[in-house]
Amino acid sequence: MIFDRTALTESLSIRELISFHYFEFAKGYRFEGEQHDFWEFLYVDKGEVEVRADERTALLKQGMIIFHKPGEFHTVKVGEQHKPPNLFVVSFVCDSPFMKVLEQTVLQLGSPERDLLSLILQEGLQAFTPPFDHPMEHRLHPNPHAPFAAEQLIRAYLETLMIRLIRGQTSPAAKQDVPKLTSMQQEKAEQRIVQQLIAYMKSNLSSSITLETLCREAHLGKSRLKEIFQAHTGLGALEYFKQLKIDEAKTLMREQSYNMTEIAALLGYASIHYFSRDFKKTTGMAPSEYARSAKARSMR
Repeated sequence: MIFDRTALTESLSIRELISFHYFEFAKGYRFEGEQHDFWEFLYVDKGEVEVRADERTALLKQGMIIFHKPGEFHTVKVGEQHKPPNLFVVSFVCDSPFMKVLEQTVLQLGSPERDLLSLILQEGLQAFTPPFDHPMEHRLHPNPHAPFAAEQLIRAYLETLMIRLIRGQTSPAAKQDVPKLTSMQQEKAEQRIVQQLIAYMKSNLSSSITLETLCREAHLGKSRLKEIFQAHTGLGALEYFKQLKIDEAKTLMREQSYNMTEIAALLGYASIHYFSRDFKKTTGMAPSEYARSAKARSMR
């Protein structure tokens, strides 16, 4: 039997990555600007930041993304009134004419697009070696111990993200609900549970949460809660809660409104000793080291 072969149409391709950064900026940080002949996006993972692109100025908050087209001059500023941001910035080469749809675009991302960005970030942190937080260091150095096909997955996720965003801007019909399979409904239900638990954690950062507390909040048994949370975040629930505390501590340090003892108390630590221990275990540096580093980056 003879089988016909169908060549798959390629509407968009990203074959070159220029830079891959994840920044944690303090109040007062200012990037004087640049322009280049490739695409770049800036995503606000946390906090808020003011971005100027040619003659436009936009205040971006958590969950928002902005695209800079080739040749567009852009600057970044974290004002004293802004909550210190965590920014994910990627620049890449894409010659597809469909990218024109994303020119001068600022978008609030939905859950599927945020999930794709999270996958890109995870793969990038494994595919390349640090530093990821130096604004003047752009060259990417492949990690010899990277997981199999990490760079290819970055490309696949990036292309998928661009396709989804372009569809969202051009095809209203693509946003309409379609019948979902039972497995997809289950997946959505689990996502809602995890999001509910994360929201609960964020509103109780000053407390000591136990697994029993989370089980009561989600109306789940311990084994089921552990299974769902691990599957959707890659971390145990209490480990995730500790990471949230450390992330908030880093933000408070960059705001420079509290000393270390006050930050430890705000996050529910019985003493600065336990806070310092957890912080160093999570970040690899003492709180005072991180604070000095953040201040130096802001001045630079």
